[in-house]
Amino acid sequence: MRAHYLQHAPFEGLGKIEQWLERNGYEVSATHLYRDEPLPDAQALQQIDLLIIMGGPMSVNDEAQLPWLAAEKAFIRQALTEDRRILGICLGAQLIASALGNSVHANAQQEIGWFPVQGNTHHNGAAFHFPKEVTVLHWHGETFDLPHGAVPLASSVACANQAFQLGRSVIGLQFHLEATRELLTDFIQADGQHLQRAEFVQPAEQIQRVQDPVLAATSELLDQLLDYLTRKEDVA
Repeated sequence: MRAHYLQHAPFEGLGKIEQWLERNGYEVSATHLYRDEPLPDAQALQQIDLLIIMGGPMSVNDEAQLPWLAAEKAFIRQALTEDRRILGICLGAQLIASALGNSVHANAQQEIGWFPVQGNTHHNGAAFHFPKEVTVLHWHGETFDLPHGAVPLASSVACANQAFQLGRSVIGLQFHLEATRELLTDFIQADGQHLQRAEFVQPAEQIQRVQDPVLAATSELLDQLLDYLTRKEDVA
């Protein structure tokens, strides 16, 4: 099995996703877009069992400054057309929405730090079920309109669209289940200028003081989500 990930900044790597991929025997490749590396061609896309689209500090609307964003969106559209299994994280979820023609725009509030999201308990049983409430790491100032046909999976006080599912094979998350203590340090060092205290922005010290049980809960939820996204279809 092969997993391929799209990375947009040096400090936004796989984190805990890497551990899951290793445990499950995936061969892993990557495109580091900030280095102008080429995206996989059509033949290589056919060999990808799981596509992971990471976060990043840029906006999906920055195509004039970052021309590779347009090529990446076209690649994501092709992956969606070919029914690849896809996980989008923060910017990655916004890129999926944008690739499908949906608006990505400023959220009413920046949301940076450890805040709870509430799972949508009203959708049908075919979609992934988030817990009724779980505390996760947020690091975003923009949000997205839900793609047509998407099932909303989670929301928060500060941001209505926190997670969605498209069909059986695509999930987008506005937050970071992959966070490790090392990634927290990298985020703060690289992007700490956004930590201007506000209602939904925590100071660096508070972000780094996250308790081990919170990290363990996000790790367990990430494993459950990846298990769900990659499981074989039930055969009648």
